[in-house]
Amino acid sequence: MKLYLDTAYLAKNYISEPESDRIQAMVREASMRASSELVRAEFACTLHRHVRESRLSRPQADKMQALFHSHLRAGIWFLHPITPSLLAHAEERITQLPASVFLRSGDAIHLATAEFHGYREIWSNDRHLLAAAPHFGLTPRSLKYP
Repeated sequence: MKLYLDTAYLAKNYISEPESDRIQAMVREASMRASSELVRAEFACTLHRHVRESRLSRPQADKMQALFHSHLRAGIWFLHPITPSLLAHAEERITQLPASVFLRSGDAIHLATAEFHGYREIWSNDRHLLAAAPHFGLTPRSLKYP
């Protein structure tokens, strides 16, 4: 199974949160685990937020960041590059959205990346991303919102 995760779901493989065990099991079963290169900055922001909120110490966050990088080098995660073609694809899809669809740019990049590279579904807990997924030809999947 090809698995595309947004940053929140990818982060649950490093930070113990609700649903982490279920997501980690799903990731272990997948033949391919992917996201967008955007996840590099978003994951760093997630770790920074946990440090700011005193849920992680700076050394703990640094250790998780290093582990993530070692997993990238080992091929556990595949990150699709953000290319001009991908951004043009995202732009095209965004301009076709109904006015009622709320979508942030980072979520649009995740959705466009998943669609552009042939994924059928996208895993997230973000209700706005999930609501927009069908407009990108994707099945929204979540452990939080069945």
